[in-house]
Amino acid sequence: MFDGLGGAGIEADVALHGGRVHAVGRALKVTGALEIDARGIAVAPGFVDIHSHADGSMFADPLMESVIRQGVTTAIVGQDGGSNAPRAKGAEGDDSDQATLGAWFDRVDQLRPSANVASMIGLGSVRGAVVGADDRPATAGEIIQMRAIVAQAFVDGACGASTGLEYTPGAFASRDELIAITTPAGPRRLPYSTHMRNEDDQLLESIDEAIAIARGAGCPLEIAHLKAQGPRNWPKLAAVYERLAAAQRSGMTVWFDVYPYVAYQTGLSNLFPLWSKDGGTTAFLGRLADPALRTRIQTDTLAKAELIGGWGNVQISSVSNADDKRFEGLRLDAVAKALGADGFDTALGLLVRNRGSVGMIGFAMSEENVVSELAHPLAAICSDGGAVAIAGPARRGSPHPRGLGTFPRVLGHYVRERKALPLADAIAKMTSVPASRVGLRDRGRLSVGSAGDVCVFDPATISDRATFADPFQYAVGVKAVFVNGVPTLLDRTQGARAGRALRVR
Repeated sequence: MFDGLGGAGIEADVALHGGRVHAVGRALKVTGALEIDARGIAVAPGFVDIHSHADGSMFADPLMESVIRQGVTTAIVGQDGGSNAPRAKGAEGDDSDQATLGAWFDRVDQLRPSANVASMIGLGSVRGAVVGADDRPATAGEIIQMRAIVAQAFVDGACGASTGLEYTPGAFASRDELIAITTPAGPRRLPYSTHMRNEDDQLLESIDEAIAIARGAGCPLEIAHLKAQGPRNWPKLAAVYERLAAAQRSGMTVWFDVYPYVAYQTGLSNLFPLWSKDGGTTAFLGRLADPALRTRIQTDTLAKAELIGGWGNVQISSVSNADDKRFEGLRLDAVAKALGADGFDTALGLLVRNRGSVGMIGFAMSEENVVSELAHPLAAICSDGGAVAIAGPARRGSPHPRGLGTFPRVLGHYVRERKALPLADAIAKMTSVPASRVGLRDRGRLSVGSAGDVCVFDPATISDRATFADPFQYAVGVKAVFVNGVPTLLDRTQGARAGRALRVR
């Protein structure tokens, strides 16, 4: 048994009762309604995914198959600046049931998904609700309004504040604006989690900005999915570590999370210049069709594509246009060849036909850096992935394999095969470390009174199977999963839905 706190495994029984850990010890004198013989394999706290997008398909498919099958019992959503409340200014439809994060938490409780769900408040969503999609400074009154929304989200139980500063409308927020609206996190010691403004040529400057924002707001800093994109930026990781260490020495609390892959997933529009997206999707598409802007847009876009190695390092992961479905899972250079066009015109055409909504996977990171990041003492493990199923409504497009394989990949490939970090350390980075960072004090550990979230896995066989070419394959080696004391996987999923919204008070 591993308690999740980083100590070596010990031989012990674990008893669950009433949704909690009832007893831990050798040869417990209790009899269970369900007993699992886990001799020779690992019993650990359920994994806590500190950066998840599992909420994207949760209401369509609350079983969250790929999440449970990895041993994840808690997903932290509301990441990259985007939370499920508040809704964007001018959004269509009746959003009264999601006007606040608290109302959304109530919806989660009514849904009862298979895994627990906690959420940050997305500062991009807050800006979208108050300021809209335009590239302009927020007024003093709008900043007061946004800070009030953020403060209410923490009252409702948010576990941090997130930004996605490469994405609109969050990218239009200034440093001072972000400090002002993040301040409610400070007294609660909950993190400012940031997908930074840039993860390639301006990586170090973006680290400096992230530190300044968290310092100004008086709260801990979580660098989301730390990476250095593009070969010319790979050597910058050492300087990143130095900046984080200096921030720690100054008295700040600083962390980062990382996923175990050399490719990221984002929108294809992220290769296009930020200025072209001012005003939202309709304005963006209008600029793509404007001959007077073509050369400027093309120059900026080709430079971004070249940074990561060209169009052959861009894989199309999702589209909405039926005629383009055949391109899901293909590299963009292959799509261009099939269409008899160059890479830029192919990318532009896909965006136009799909109203700006095209998913991509970019192969841009170094394997050596991934190993270094996973082993670093400031790291927690995250997936940055969605909840995926091999059939049904959660089977969409050709997704990044991280949504199906992150946690088993760390334990199998990086712990067992590459020996990049010890097993006990990896478990801590998946359990108590992320749980403590977001204020979930009764999760991520196996001790009397803690939540009955448990993962039983075989360290000798646990492995990811999902690949970039064939992502719809579940991981293997997880033998049992309990969520709030309820058996949710026993070699196969049980159809149980014992998860709930986790509000941090």
